[in-house]
Amino acid sequence: MDSMDSMELRWVFQDDDDDEDDDDSVMDNDNGDENSRQLHGGGLESDEEDEEDTGEQRLFRTGPRIDSFDVEALEIPSAHRNDNYYEELGVGRRIILAFQTLGVVFGDVGTSPLYTFGVMFTKVPINGEEDVVGALSLVLYTLILIPLLKYVLVVLWANDDGEGGTFALYSLICRHAKVNLLPNQLPSDARISSFRLKVPSPELERSLKIKERLETSVTLKRLLLMLVLASTSMLIADGVVTPAMSVMSAVGGLKVGVAAIEQEHVVMISAAFLVILFSVQKFGTSKVGLVVGPALFLWFCSLAAIGIYNLVKYDSSVLRAFNPVHIYYFFKRNSTKAWRALGGCLLCATGSEAMFADLCYFSVRSVQLTFVFLVLPCLLLGYLGQAAYLVEHHTENMAELAFFSSVPSAVFWPVFLIANLAALIASRTMTTATFSCIKQSTALGCFPRLKIIHTSRKFMGQIYIPVINWFLLVVCLVFVCSISSITEMGNAYGIAELGVMMMTMILVTIVMLLIWQINIIIVLSFLVIFLGIELAFFSSVLGGMGDGSWIILVFAVVMFLIMLVWNYGSKLKHETEVKQKLSMDLMRELGPNLGTIRAPGIGLLYNELVKGIPAIFGHFLTTLPAIHSMIIFVSVKYVPVPVVPRGERFLFQRVCPKGYHIFRCIARYGYKDARKENQQAFEQLLIESLEKFIRREAQERLLESDGDDDTDYEDDSSSTRVLIAPNGSVYSLGVPLLAEYINTSKPISEASTSEAAKPGTPGDPTGSDAEQSLERELSFVRKAKESGVVYLLGHGNIRARKDSWFIKKLVINYFYAFLRKNCRRGIANMSVPHSHLMQVGMTYMV
Repeated sequence: MDSMDSMELRWVFQDDDDDEDDDDSVMDNDNGDENSRQLHGGGLESDEEDEEDTGEQRLFRTGPRIDSFDVEALEIPSAHRNDNYYEELGVGRRIILAFQTLGVVFGDVGTSPLYTFGVMFTKVPINGEEDVVGALSLVLYTLILIPLLKYVLVVLWANDDGEGGTFALYSLICRHAKVNLLPNQLPSDARISSFRLKVPSPELERSLKIKERLETSVTLKRLLLMLVLASTSMLIADGVVTPAMSVMSAVGGLKVGVAAIEQEHVVMISAAFLVILFSVQKFGTSKVGLVVGPALFLWFCSLAAIGIYNLVKYDSSVLRAFNPVHIYYFFKRNSTKAWRALGGCLLCATGSEAMFADLCYFSVRSVQLTFVFLVLPCLLLGYLGQAAYLVEHHTENMAELAFFSSVPSAVFWPVFLIANLAALIASRTMTTATFSCIKQSTALGCFPRLKIIHTSRKFMGQIYIPVINWFLLVVCLVFVCSISSITEMGNAYGIAELGVMMMTMILVTIVMLLIWQINIIIVLSFLVIFLGIELAFFSSVLGGMGDGSWIILVFAVVMFLIMLVWNYGSKLKHETEVKQKLSMDLMRELGPNLGTIRAPGIGLLYNELVKGIPAIFGHFLTTLPAIHSMIIFVSVKYVPVPVVPRGERFLFQRVCPKGYHIFRCIARYGYKDARKENQQAFEQLLIESLEKFIRREAQERLLESDGDDDTDYEDDSSSTRVLIAPNGSVYSLGVPLLAEYINTSKPISEASTSEAAKPGTPGDPTGSDAEQSLERELSFVRKAKESGVVYLLGHGNIRARKDSWFIKKLVINYFYAFLRKNCRRGIANMSVPHSHLMQVGMTYMV
C-alpha cells in the first residue's frame, strides 16, 4: 500500500516529461508527495532526454521524486546516522562521551550560578530573609520549567536527524509541508525522512489542514522564514554575549580574593582570557571537549559541595523555597522591583537553547541523562547554598558577588581557578552552537558561503568556522570594553536568549501540530504556559533597554539583514538560472555539433544546477569559436560521510542522446576528504568511472531489450533510462523494472556482471551491433582524453533591471553584490591548474 501510494499516473509527452520534472524539482526543494519519501533506493527520475523525438502521449506510472543526491549519498558504505554510532559504544567510550557532553553542551547553563543572584539583587535589594527565599524559589522553578520540562523533555525530540537549532526545526517543517522559499538546497543528505501513513484521526485531519494552509499561503511562508532568520540572528548575538558574561563574572571573583583589584583590571584580564578562548576553538569539539570535560565535572561537583556546606553551616530552612507560594510573597513584597528582577532570574536558564543547538554533537538520550542526573541536582544545590549564605550575609557587596562570597576561604583559589575554566568552557558552548546554526543556515541558502572545517571523523556535526570565530572575538571584545557592568550585560543576555526561546517555542508548536499530531488541548496548554512565562520575562528585560543592551539588538538586526539579503539574492539568481536554462528543443535544433565546431578534447563545465543544461553553457557556445568534442557537467557534492572511497567518487548520467557526447557527473566528497587532488589522478579516475558507466548502461539496455522482444522502439527508449552507481548498483527508471520495484518494495537489485559479462553474444546480431557501438563510444572517450582536458568555469552574477524599484536596485546591485564578492566561491577548494582553466562570466537581469 505504501509503495503504490507513492506512485502517480499522469499523461505526458515522452520528450517533454523530463524538462517538466526538472523545472518542478529545481523550483521546489521539497517537491512530490511526502509519502514517497519513505523510499531510499530506487524510482529515481533522471533528466536524461529520449533519443527519439516522438509526440505520442502516453500514460506513465511515475516513481517517487527522490533527488539523485539523496540516493548517491546512501550508496556510500558507512553512510549512517550518528544514532547508530552511539548504540555501538562500550562502557569506557560512554564515560568519555559523558565528559565531552559536559564540556560542550552544559557549560553555559552550568556557569549561571556565577551571576544570577548578583544581577537579581542589584534590581531588588534584600530587606529580609523572605526576599532571599522568594528569589530562590523563583530561580528553582525557572530551572525546572524551562531547561528541564521545556527543552530536555520536549524540544530536544524535535530534532532533524540529530541536528538541533532553529534551522533544524525549519528544515523538519519544510520536509512535511511545501513551505520552503529558499533556493534548490537539500534539507538533509544523511537520510530522507520517512512519512508513515497513520490511522485517520482528528489529529491527522487537523495536521492536513495546517499543511494545506501553510502550502497555499505565501504570506505564512514568508512569515515563517522571517521568524527563522530572526531567531538565528538572536542566536548569533547570544554567541557574543555569552563569552563576555561568563568570563567577566568568573574573573570578577578577584575582587573578593584581592582587595586591590578594580573593575578596570577585571575588564583587561577578561579580554585576555577571551583571546585565548577563541584561539583554541580551532582544535575541535572532541579534543577540547575531552580535555575540559573533567574540568567541568569538577565544577559541578564544587557547586554541589559548596552548596551542601553552606546549607549545613548557615541555614537549611531555605529548602522551603520549593514551595511556590514564596514566589507570590516575593512579588507582593517588592511589586515593580520584583518584576524587574525577572530579567536576572532568567539568567539561570541561559544555555537552554545551546543544549538544543549543540545537539548535533551528541545523542538526545546522552544529553537528557547527563542533565537530569548530574547537571540539574548540582545547580539546585549550588543555588540553595548561595541562598543559605545570603540569609546570614545580605549586604549589597555580598549579594553582587554571591557565589564567590559564599566559597569557604580555605578553598577559594582552587574554586576560583575551576570557575574560570568553567566560564571559558561555557563560552565555547555558545560558540559551537553558533557554528552549527550558521552551517545549517548556509546549507539552506540563508547565509554567505564560508570555509567550514570538520574537526572529527566520527561526528560530522563537529565543525569550526574560522571567519565567524574571529568575527565573534572582535565583537565580543568591543562589547566587553563598552559595557563593563555585569547588570547591563545580563539585560542584553536576557534579550538575546529570550528572542531565541520564543521563536523556538512557535516552531516547536508547529512541529507538534503538523508532524507529531498531538492533541490540540495538550499543544495549546504547552504553548500558553511556556510562551506566557517567556513573555513575562521578556517584558522585564525590555524595561532595561536604556542600559546599553540595545547594542545587542542592533547587532542582531544587522545579522538578520545580512541573511535576508543573501537569501533574497540567491533565490532570484537560482530562479533566473532555472528559467534561462537551455531547452532540449534547442539542443536538437543545434544537432550533435551544437552549432559550432567540436574540437577534440574533454570540457569539464562546473555548475551548481543539478538538473537541466545551464544557461552558462550557451554562453560558452556563443563566446568560444569551438567547443570540446565531449562535455561533462560537473556538480561537486559533499555527502555525510567522513571519506568517500576513490573508486566511488563519481556518479554519471547521460544528458543528451548518445551522439552529443554530453554527460552529467556528480563528484562526491566526504567532509574530511582533501580536495587537493593531483590533476592527472583526478582526470584518470574520472575517465575510468565514465567508461564503467558507459559499459553498465549498455549492459542494462541490452538486458531490458532481451526481456521484452515485443516492445516497439518508443517503449524501449522510454524504459531504458538508468542511473548507475559506481559500486555496480543499477537503478532503472523504466516501467518494467519499476513494476518489479513496486512488488518488492526494495531497490532494484544489482545487475550481475558474471551473467552478462559482455553486452552481446557472437551469435546475436543485435548484441554484436551493441558491442560495436559500445567499443566506438569507448574509443571516442579515450581519444578525447588524449587530446586534453579543459576546466570550464562559469561565474553568474545578477543585476536589477533598470525599471526595478530603488530598494531592489540597492539590495541586489550593492548589498548582495558585496556579500557575493566577499564570500567563499563554490569552487574555492578545487585544485584547478591555470593552464587548463577557462572562465566565462555571465550577468542575469532580475
